[in-house]
Amino acid sequence: MREQSRERNPAGGRVLVVGAGPVGCVVALELARHGVPSVVVDRSTAPPVFPKMDFINGRSMELLRRFGLVDQVRAGGVDGGHGADFHWTTGLAEPPVAVWSYPSPRELAARAAGVRDGSAPVEVYQRIQGTVLEETLRRAVRAHPLVEVREGWTFTGLFEDVGGITATLLCAETASRHTLRARFLVGCDGASSVVRGCLDIPLVSSGQGSSRCSVYFRSSDPVLRAHGRAFVTIGSRGLTLVSRDEGAVWTASFQVPEDEPFAGDPMAVVRDKLGVDFAVDEVLSVGQWRGALAVAARYRRGSVFLAGDSAHQFYPFGGHGANTGIADGVDLGWKLAAVVNGWGGPRLLDSYEAERRPVALFNREMSADLLEVWRRYTRLAADGATREQLGGLLAREASQVDNPGVHFGYRYACSPVVAHEDGPAPAWHWDRITPTPWPGGRAPAVPLPDGTALFDRFGTGLTLVDLTGRDLGADLAKRAAGMGVPVDHLVVDDPDVRAVWGHGLVLVRPDQHVAWRGEGVPADWDAVLELVCGR
Repeated sequence: MREQSRERNPAGGRVLVVGAGPVGCVVALELARHGVPSVVVDRSTAPPVFPKMDFINGRSMELLRRFGLVDQVRAGGVDGGHGADFHWTTGLAEPPVAVWSYPSPRELAARAAGVRDGSAPVEVYQRIQGTVLEETLRRAVRAHPLVEVREGWTFTGLFEDVGGITATLLCAETASRHTLRARFLVGCDGASSVVRGCLDIPLVSSGQGSSRCSVYFRSSDPVLRAHGRAFVTIGSRGLTLVSRDEGAVWTASFQVPEDEPFAGDPMAVVRDKLGVDFAVDEVLSVGQWRGALAVAARYRRGSVFLAGDSAHQFYPFGGHGANTGIADGVDLGWKLAAVVNGWGGPRLLDSYEAERRPVALFNREMSADLLEVWRRYTRLAADGATREQLGGLLAREASQVDNPGVHFGYRYACSPVVAHEDGPAPAWHWDRITPTPWPGGRAPAVPLPDGTALFDRFGTGLTLVDLTGRDLGADLAKRAAGMGVPVDHLVVDDPDVRAVWGHGLVLVRPDQHVAWRGEGVPADWDAVLELVCGR
């Protein structure tokens, strides 16, 4: 092992991001969007072979749109003409017991076209293999002049003092140890997070976990689509089969005994549980992992933060993991940037956990809810329930896949940097977007008359949307500039937007959530800004 080296650069405003997965890349891109440099380190030199996730919801696509990456993500994903159906089966030798149908991105986008009441998203979901998404985001951070990417570097420890963070790193290429100084550190290093371990932050679990084996393989055998195309096939004998590309690439997973490695032939298990024989062109990867429903007890200690799987772990059922993490990355990224750039105060950093941890706890329960449907189905099938009973049970649960309220409707009700209002909040609905500028929630996405997205008009910092018709926000934006707070003044002269937004002035954050609203100039605008900026 070579001697340890020390970098001469001071911490300055630099942020160290540990982990170059999708969440780590999003943190770095969000920082760069606000002009803040970062160093991203990852022990791997390329995305993992096994594609851990395969579904980016519409809300995450809206957040990625802010980086100009939507076209690249869609180009790397499954063709938008394919839906996301779930087939529940007792075996591929007979038709499914039930089918949960979900429209294709193309169909959802067609439904959203021309909708001007705020109930439609700016972006719809995208199916994409996790490896492809990660490589797309890695390319973006590698190309950005404000991001230094060190692949093949392993984070091993940290020390915090009043000036910032000193991290210890191991470079695989030179077998040498290094230290790196940064003002903040963000741990995006996955479920077995070394950063979380350094902070001694425990995970709060819900229910018991389980050991599972997943096999990633190629097969063009038509028997796998004997009953039509399915995004996910759930077998009553405890198998989940996922179509990764709507071509010949698949992932199958099944539970295995605890505390011992699986030593059998995974494809033999897959064939047995599907009840059919089929040809396998190639086994790409086999992995064993532990499923869990857990959220970190804390998201922060001092100048070190957790995001993504470092902070929360869900079963893949429902697609909550990566999507929760992407929103973590945006929320934390703009707040760290605001502090580095001098306009954000300490309460802004406190708000990260106050906002994002409740979302993770909610999504943990959503994942648990769908997981229990899976488990109940296999138990009932094993106990002799008829196809008719199973089909009826599953029909009742079909709304599980149609849940835009979960993805778009979370509100930061406990945030210390949102100007909360008295009175009852608007109703929340599982199956639809509720268009409301209620503080703490996502702003309503109403297309402008020329067809452009209102969201695309928001500034990089805060945006004061002015619907007064009297240009009341101009002086407020100037006063904000005098306080060092970046506020774009956006005049919108459109009756449909006004009808949905319902207020003359609405202050929107960089993550498109509403921070404050009012009908006119507030009595103490300076106090509003101090609150929103956490100062």
